[in-house]
Amino acid sequence: MAFTDFSDKHLFFDLDRTLWDFDRNSETTIRQILKNENIEAQVNGFEVFHAIYVKKNANLWRKYGKGEITKENLRYERFKVSLEHFFKPENDLVKRIGDAYVELSPQQIQLLPNTKEILTELKDLGFNMHIITNGFSEVQHIKIANCGLRDYFQEIICSEAIGKNKPDPEIFEYALKLAGASAKNSIMIGDDYFADISGANQIGMQAILFKNNNAANYSYENTIGNLNELPDLIRKLFRS
Repeated sequence: MAFTDFSDKHLFFDLDRTLWDFDRNSETTIRQILKNENIEAQVNGFEVFHAIYVKKNANLWRKYGKGEITKENLRYERFKVSLEHFFKPENDLVKRIGDAYVELSPQQIQLLPNTKEILTELKDLGFNMHIITNGFSEVQHIKIANCGLRDYFQEIICSEAIGKNKPDPEIFEYALKLAGASAKNSIMIGDDYFADISGANQIGMQAILFKNNNAANYSYENTIGNLNELPDLIRKLFRS
């Protein structure tokens, strides 16, 4: 088989739930915070609290992605409204928990299965790889460093650095310019159909949907269920 040079091709990855195991890492963090604050009994245990928190957090992240709330609103409100299901929390408690989450969460290092193996394979094939994330800048850079992912990526683009969240076309155009890439020579890989896939498609970039629990209700032609499937699909898309 003839060698294919991919040195002019660019892969843009989402981070949370695509490479970094957001759900497992978040669970570990919240368990620790509830224990540290000694409020496990007040919220009827971790499982009950976490089920409420997940829904509240997802709703607020959607609002943040649409620019309807600020980063600071999201940081604290997700815990405030979750705690209010059980008791009226004092502002100091909400602030401590919100700050603790941002401090402790990026220290968790669980990646999704086969993340480093697949990134190594893609890097060895010559692909230029980058990250585009809507996550908080100070958190995402720590996550990437702590998990040993930094050396795989050339550019790390955080939405708040340019004031535009995925799926706004402007963040994808900014990322392409920063990376010296073009839409036709690039692929976006992510788990969020709205933010990652539709956003990339708006500017003519191909995309691959990592169909985990977050994307279970979406149907898309370029879909994987495991990162092991990624190299073959990338080759196929760049040949088409």
